[in-house]
Amino acid sequence: MRGVREPARLRVMSFAGAGNLPLLAADARGFFAAEGLAVEIAWTPDSLTLRRRLAAGEIDVAHAAVDNAVAMVETSGVDVAVLAGLDDGMNELVVQSDIGDIGDLVGRTVIVDAPNTAFALQLRKILALSGLAAGVHYELKAVGATDRRAQAMIADRSFAATLLSPSYADLAARNGLKRLGAVSRWIGPYQGIGIFALRSFVAAERTKLVSYLRGLLAGLAWTFDPANRDAAIDLLVERLGMDVEAARVGYDQVVDPSAGLFRDIRVNAEGMATVLALRAELEGGWNGTPPPVARYLDGGPLEEALAGSRR
Repeated sequence: MRGVREPARLRVMSFAGAGNLPLLAADARGFFAAEGLAVEIAWTPDSLTLRRRLAAGEIDVAHAAVDNAVAMVETSGVDVAVLAGLDDGMNELVVQSDIGDIGDLVGRTVIVDAPNTAFALQLRKILALSGLAAGVHYELKAVGATDRRAQAMIADRSFAATLLSPSYADLAARNGLKRLGAVSRWIGPYQGIGIFALRSFVAAERTKLVSYLRGLLAGLAWTFDPANRDAAIDLLVERLGMDVEAARVGYDQVVDPSAGLFRDIRVNAEGMATVLALRAELEGGWNGTPPPVARYLDGGPLEEALAGSRR
C-alpha cells in the first residue's frame, strides 16, 4: 500500500537477564513499532562474541557492561561510544556453601565471563581487597554469560565463586549456594550495563538511534508501572525461559528505586570513573591514570530521546 513505510531495521545484542525488561517490553508492547523500528534482539553467550560482532558491523547496538566499550577502544582500536547507562550491574557475590568468607577462596577456582572485562574486574577487585590475586591465590576461569555461570556453579561444586544478577543469585541459592552481598558493598558506585555502538553508526544513524532510545524509554516506563508487574514477569518467563520465582525476583530488583534500573538511563559519571579506575589498577591501563569519562560518551541521542519523550 502506498504511503506506508517499511519499519527501519535495528539489530541489538544483549546478555539475557531481567535487566532487559524495558527492551523486551518495547518490543512486545509495540513501542519500537510506534517509532517505525523493527528491532531484532539476539542474546550473546559472552562479552567477546558481543564485541566481535559489534566491531564487524554484524549488530548495531550493544547492551552490555560499558567496560566492554572501553576495552574495544583501548585494546582493539575500535571507536565506540557509550550512549546510555542502564544499571550498576546489579551483581552479587555468590559462593559455594563451604565458603565462609573471601579468604576461603585461596586455592579455589572462581568463574567469570571473560577474565579481563567488566564484572571479572569487579570480582578481582573484591578479592584483591582481601589480599588475593588471580593466578597466585586462586584460578580465574572464563565460562561465559550470567546464565551459564549460574548453571556451572550449580553443576560443578569445584567452581567456588562468581558474580550473578539477583534472579540468577536466587536460583543459585535455591540450589544450595550462598549469597555474600551486593558488589556495591565492596566497590561503591559502578556503571554496569549500558548501551553502546560504533561512533560511525551513531553519526550515520542518529535519527534511528534517537527513535530506538525513545522506544526503550517507553518500555522502561511500562516496566516501572506496578500495574504491569504480572505481565512483566510473564514476559521474562516467555522470552528468557526463566522460572517464575526467578522472574519475580528479577522484576522486583529491576524496579528497586535504589538498586535497580536507572530511571532516566543517563550514564552514572561517578560509576563510570570506577570502571576506568578498575581497568587502570587491574589491567595497567593508561600507566595507572585513567582518562576523563567524557572520552567514551555521547549523550546527545539520549538527550534528544528524553526531550521527545517529555513532549
